[in-house]
Amino acid sequence: MRRPATVARVACLLAVVLAAFLAATPVAAFELEFVIASPQLYGKPHDLVLSPAGDLLYVADNESDRVAVLDPASLALVGSFGAGELSAPHDVVFDAQGRLLVADTGNSRIAIYRVADGAAELIDALSGSIRRPEGVAAHPNGRVYATGAATGNIEAFEAGKAVGQAAGLSSPHDVAVAADGTLWVADSGNDRLLRMSPDLAVIGTVEGPEYGFDGPRYLDFDAAGRLYVADKYSHRIKILDPDGGLRLMLGSGRGEIGPGLFDRPEGIAIRGADVWFSDTYNDRIVRYRIVE
Repeated sequence: MRRPATVARVACLLAVVLAAFLAATPVAAFELEFVIASPQLYGKPHDLVLSPAGDLLYVADNESDRVAVLDPASLALVGSFGAGELSAPHDVVFDAQGRLLVADTGNSRIAIYRVADGAAELIDALSGSIRRPEGVAAHPNGRVYATGAATGNIEAFEAGKAVGQAAGLSSPHDVAVAADGTLWVADSGNDRLLRMSPDLAVIGTVEGPEYGFDGPRYLDFDAAGRLYVADKYSHRIKILDPDGGLRLMLGSGRGEIGPGLFDRPEGIAIRGADVWFSDTYNDRIVRYRIVE
């Protein structure tokens, strides 16, 4: 008759020991260290991406109606293109063929450029049911995904043609591809992130007071699988662990300028330990380094 009580006491003791062990296990250090900021030369820069070789940084320079090309180390402007072709571009990404895809927002299309050494040639474009696209992603499955901020949808393209869409979003911005092939979409008007299958079925959401999203814009993943979110109206960069927990925030919550401070940030690019942000309303690009 005493055996159940004994088992219960043992189970309780094991739980206490496990809790003590977990509490004593240190969490791996992780922080972002400010490195350098560009001069304030840009027209509300939005998302940005490194070239496949890593030697150039391409920036959707929104109010300048161009793509700015920077040296990723010094953040010096080394060139630009798209003037007269692009209208209020928001996003840039490379596909598997090395072509640069630009969310050409004012023209309601995805402009496709062949680029080499900073020079660029407009060679094609995608358009469908999206209006004012603000995010674009190239998936390993060969599809291109684009968000329509004005139409509240995300559309899939294959071989240059629209092949599917999901509606019911509110001013969606970035779409990013995780290592497992799932899509992450900044459903900005709803202050949340959506996790979607390549067939555009919603399989999860990240939202609520623990995240405090306020107009999330552009996203990227680091090599450890952490998700970086440019949360525009909170003036912060928010970093989520792979399990979804909020790990780190940069920014004071007010629009300011200086190391660790932002004014309505929008863009993110990551390569190895190097991280670049578009400090959009401070009209500059900043570079940080992951320290862990």
